[in-house]
Amino acid sequence: MSKYKIQAKNNTPAAQEKCIVRLLLYHFGVNLPVMIFSYPVFTYMGMRSSLPLPSWKVVLIQIIFYFILEDFIFYWGHRILHTKWLYKHVHSVHHEYATPFGLTSEYAHPAEILFLGFATIFGPAITGPHLITLWLWMVLRVLETVEAHCGYHFPWSLSNFLPLYGGADFHDYHHRLLYTKSGNYSSTFTYMDRIFGTDIGYRKLKALKSIGVEDSGEQKKQ
Repeated sequence: MSKYKIQAKNNTPAAQEKCIVRLLLYHFGVNLPVMIFSYPVFTYMGMRSSLPLPSWKVVLIQIIFYFILEDFIFYWGHRILHTKWLYKHVHSVHHEYATPFGLTSEYAHPAEILFLGFATIFGPAITGPHLITLWLWMVLRVLETVEAHCGYHFPWSLSNFLPLYGGADFHDYHHRLLYTKSGNYSSTFTYMDRIFGTDIGYRKLKALKSIGVEDSGEQKKQ
């Protein structure tokens, strides 16, 4: 599988263990309380868990809407986190791993978990979906962010088939360039970065690679 790895560098076992321990703390100390206290909000907005189940068309439309809305909110929230003060005190925790792997997708400062997590739950909160739809949305969102952080670009990666889908190669660039001007801020798609010009460095690198130029000095230029 090494031929599909984006970066040659690997994380040490100690770094991986640190990530796992922190994730357990975050899931039980941050995510679980948020899930418990947000349940009344979802039910107030119309979420139900009883039969009949929603039609597949309704589920599909809602999931697509959630992805688009989440990506828009996440883009701006992520850019805010890359301002000098917030990066230093909050977002730098997530960037401890310049070579990301799947589990680092949710490795972040508790304040960031709450801040960017708002983008994930906002869509369901305002539409009141069926509980099954909410579960499906959360599963797909987690799978997407794990894939984006996996550190591998496979022939079967979605980014090879969906033109606007970012994927691991797109987000891995964001992790390699640390501090406030990383670019590639979107969570799922690439159009927001293209519109606002925050993927210029990435596109230049891709252009250089396409003509066989090595990227050894690219990080220094950014």
